[in-house]
Amino acid sequence: MTIRGIQPTSLVDFPGEVCTTLFLSGCNFRCPWCHNADLVLRPSTLPEISVEEIFGFLNRRRSWVQAVCITGGEPSLAPGLEEFIRSLKSSGFKVKLDTNGTQPGVIARLLAGDLLDYVAMDVKAPLAKYDLLTGTRVDLEAIKESIALLKNSQIACELRTTAVPGLLLEEDFSAIGQMLAGARYYVLQQFRPAGNLLNPGLRELIPYPEITLRNIVTKLQPFFAKVEIRS
Repeated sequence: MTIRGIQPTSLVDFPGEVCTTLFLSGCNFRCPWCHNADLVLRPSTLPEISVEEIFGFLNRRRSWVQAVCITGGEPSLAPGLEEFIRSLKSSGFKVKLDTNGTQPGVIARLLAGDLLDYVAMDVKAPLAKYDLLTGTRVDLEAIKESIALLKNSQIACELRTTAVPGLLLEEDFSAIGQMLAGARYYVLQQFRPAGNLLNPGLRELIPYPEITLRNIVTKLQPFFAKVEIRS
């Protein structure tokens, strides 16, 4: 498993926990608004951090950090992920997984093994627009299976969508709401036109106004137990 980045302390990546965030390289999507372009397109240009280094770092900080968020890239593609998470759990750390939902078998095994404390799945678009927004041919049945797994899971989880103007229209969110209806928690994420975007041209894109996001959330509330905006 290749770890290409670490954020030593995060107060936002794992709700309710102070965590260390680990970035795994490689992804099967090419979402133009992705902020981790090097992890997706040029992972070999980033320094590799060994698992031994990670555990040494975590153990030195465990008096105030007891949780780890594993993100990417797409971590469910990484060989050795299950063994790594098992080691984290055996060491007493809570684990959150960020995923695009393309590997439901991996998610199912991790859930069945009681290896996850929180899962966040990025729902990119209504199913009809998935290929367009991810820049690839998507197995939509896999996406639906992952959504079902999380909706039926007993652990904490969130389904979330980044509101990118021009790529996602307001009416698209109604279709997403219908697709995810019955989920406990949905997060509408504000698009941030900054950082190392996969498509640098999107840095000129003006995000949706806050009032537009609030209107979308109002329309989505009937579908979920809880809906919120994350800026």
